Amino acid sequence: MIERAHLAIIRAVDDKGTLTEAADALCLTQSALSHSIKKLEQHMGTEVWLREGRTLRLTQAGHYLLLLAKRLLPQFEHAEQLMSQLGRGERGELRIGMECHPCYQWLLKIVGPFLERWPDVDIDVKQKFQFGGIGALFNHEIDLLVTPDPLYRPGLIVTPVFEYEQRLAISAQHPLANKPYLLPEDLQDETLISYPVEKDRLDIYTQFFSLSEFTPKKHKEIETTDIMMHMVAAGRGVAALPGWLIDEYADQLPIKSLRLGSEGIAKHISLCTREADARLIYVQDFIESACKAG
Repeated sequence: MIERAHLAIIRAVDDKGTLTEAADALCLTQSALSHSIKKLEQHMGTEVWLREGRTLRLTQAGHYLLLLAKRLLPQFEHAEQLMSQLGRGERGELRIGMECHPCYQWLLKIVGPFLERWPDVDIDVKQKFQFGGIGALFNHEIDLLVTPDPLYRPGLIVTPVFEYEQRLAISAQHPLANKPYLLPEDLQDETLISYPVEKDRLDIYTQFFSLSEFTPKKHKEIETTDIMMHMVAAGRGVAALPGWLIDEYADQLPIKSLRLGSEGIAKHISLCTREADARLIYVQDFIESACKAG
């Protein structure tokens, strides 16, 4: 049977030229090296090399094994290096699930520097899951979940990243723009703009309108934050978003950030990972960077 050790010997002899130097390179004795090849020759029924004085000349079978060694050994060595890096958490893919649409802007601040620090780790971002974000973690669809509504389950590690207040983005020229805070009835004639998410996952419905009989006159879904903010600035609607995100756009657009209710809606962003992945160095690094950026 041809073994990897046989291929390594053939390649070493070709590289070094003599059995002695090949044996030294492989940390073997010359007799052990010769014995290994002799057993192979006996098993295969053909010689691998012929002695010509102190040098060796490969036979046709030997040349074939040499070609095989040059093709297969680098693949073995690459696979071992890859497995070692994976075991140390230095290589892999980080699949990030997003349950926070506005967090894409925040995520981009982390992803760039992370990719520079980890050239052998790829990132993929997923938004839709068959059984929700936590289910996607347990089903290994994703490796890390960014969520404003974490669920604490055995086998998961939840790391709070930053706190924020859910506020209302409104045009600076809107009649309500100067109110200290808003009540549900203030928005009954408004068009509420949101990301394409079910109402039962929108905080403005679950923590604001659900406490009253009032709801917005219209509900419009828009996928991109930039278009949403321009619509708000043009007076085409209002949008419930993290206060920090509204403030970023307020530097460029005529919009204001208003509190929802007298007490406001307090939220926080968390990162959820599987306990089994906690030892991966690049996962730890991503979470630490997210906490600093938050």
